[in-house]
Amino acid sequence: MEFIQTDQAPSPGGHYSQAVVTNGLAFVSGQLAIDPVTGEKKTGSIEDQTLLALENVVAIVKAAGGDLTSIVKVNAYITDIDLWGRVNAVYADFFGTHKPARAIIPSRDLHYGFKIEIEAVAQVG
Repeated sequence: MEFIQTDQAPSPGGHYSQAVVTNGLAFVSGQLAIDPVTGEKKTGSIEDQTLLALENVVAIVKAAGGDLTSIVKVNAYITDIDLWGRVNAVYADFFGTHKPARAIIPSRDLHYGFKIEIEAVAQVG
């Protein structure tokens, strides 16, 4: 088992790893729209939050030895199901022709007023 830590994504805010790699799979912890350089929490539009959270996920996947096309499963937690279409539009643009398995899960409030948190599983190594 390998624990992944990169400065290209936000540092964990609790007792967890950015990702754990085991048996060729990277399990990426939930990512929020936090700027990895400044630590600034970007609580603007759902589109901006979705894009930054996805960029953070991919940065961690790259640190684990994969890339965007290595991602096989995504879970996105959103605070309002009415945001689904807007999240889907950013997600589709971000992934292009690559279509990992995905769930968008309505949830209650997220930390710091965020509207979305995204976790993923990627095949690496």
